[in-house]
Amino acid sequence: MTSKTQGSESLSEMLKQVPNIVDHLFRNSPKNALTIYTQMMPGDGVRPEFTTWRDEQRSWRKSVALHDQSFHMHSLHVRGPGAIDCLQFLSVNTFTNFKVGAAKQLLACSPAGFVIGDAILYRLEEEHFLVVGNPATTDWVEFNVKTLNFDANTELDPMWALNKDKKRVFFRYQVEGPNAWELLEELHGAALPEIKFFKSATLTIAGCTVQGMRHTMGGVPGLEISGPWDDRKTVKRALVEAGKKHNLRQIGSIAYFTTVIESGWWAVPVSAVYTGEGTAAYRNSLSSRHASMRMSLGGSFYSDNIEDYYLTPYDLNYGHLVKFDHDYIGREALETIKDDPHRKKVTLVWNADDVLSVMENQFTEEQATLPITMPLAATARMHYDKVEDDKGNYIGLSIYPCYSSNESALMSLASIDAKHAEYGKEVSVVWGEDGGGSRSAGNIEPHKQVRIRATVAPCPISKEAQSYRSKIGVHRGSLEEF
Repeated sequence: MTSKTQGSESLSEMLKQVPNIVDHLFRNSPKNALTIYTQMMPGDGVRPEFTTWRDEQRSWRKSVALHDQSFHMHSLHVRGPGAIDCLQFLSVNTFTNFKVGAAKQLLACSPAGFVIGDAILYRLEEEHFLVVGNPATTDWVEFNVKTLNFDANTELDPMWALNKDKKRVFFRYQVEGPNAWELLEELHGAALPEIKFFKSATLTIAGCTVQGMRHTMGGVPGLEISGPWDDRKTVKRALVEAGKKHNLRQIGSIAYFTTVIESGWWAVPVSAVYTGEGTAAYRNSLSSRHASMRMSLGGSFYSDNIEDYYLTPYDLNYGHLVKFDHDYIGREALETIKDDPHRKKVTLVWNADDVLSVMENQFTEEQATLPITMPLAATARMHYDKVEDDKGNYIGLSIYPCYSSNESALMSLASIDAKHAEYGKEVSVVWGEDGGGSRSAGNIEPHKQVRIRATVAPCPISKEAQSYRSKIGVHRGSLEEF
């Protein structure tokens, strides 16, 4: 962010200073794609790689993966007799049957029905909740708890990079993979209790009392383990030592952020807070410490209207979460559009030859194409590529381009027009920054855009999808330059 817009002014004031918020977010792009991810997990004991990112990726499918989630997410405590009603007013999904020890997804929308963000909401006590996730979501929740007329209060436990005390309330580890259950039972000293999805039970690891919640990053067996911050090293040492015979791998920051492509989670949407009267007060409250002021935008899709980057819950396959059994921000708008045509979230499997052609170009004098960085090819925190049909018509957006050793493919998530979301159908992803790097303030070298063919596949990619992919095949051919 430039010095002119990095001071104490609000987002509203910043929007008046910059010619266009889209161009401003493009200029925030970092100099190196991997910088986005390796700098997000700078906590004690977290490395970019422990073995290799390929070996670490395979562990959540082949053995045991240990993800350290203690550092890179905000945790917002919400307490008070009005906490549950306030949080329900901020989420499109219902909180019925929400008992202590359980968790829910909190999906927040703007008054216009566009996604602001989502997070995991834990009910720790009857009047004590914890919102964990993308700071854009916790920022929105924190503002509304403070300004709405509910009897509730907040306490922010900020991510490590913004944490002055360098101490969190809880540690949070994800232990998952085909050998995870055996490892956890060994450490617990008994068979694990039956734990249903997003429910938790009390376990003991190395003499420490922890909570084990049924949740995984990659859609494989496992538990999220959490407990008091001061116990984190004792618990991790026990997991790593006992995990040796189970081929446990600690997951570095590079491999960690590739889990989204296999789980199918659209983790960081462009938060729908930059426009609209209903979010004006929120914009007035945001300062440079808030996520929506600090985000970067990149990719081949460009529009000078930030609203063209917004998505509804229906566009992200969240239609089943949208309920009309309670009042909440955005309900009226979502009711109005619920029967309209919507995009569908899919996985795009990029054509191997087209990807290799981009890589081969780096060994020529021309070097005309933007390099594809392995395993993470994103050029910004919010990387949005344009998806086209076989006639070159725009049909949607693609995000998180990255390579999976488990799928032996470069893939991305996409939200595309439903008529093109047929599995096995071929579409094209436009690769390269709009403007050939000129929009990113010199952080990305000049280049030409190219089309890379991609095959529509299920989201998330699962074992069934792997079998399906073997049937749809991969077409071979050359790149089409603009």
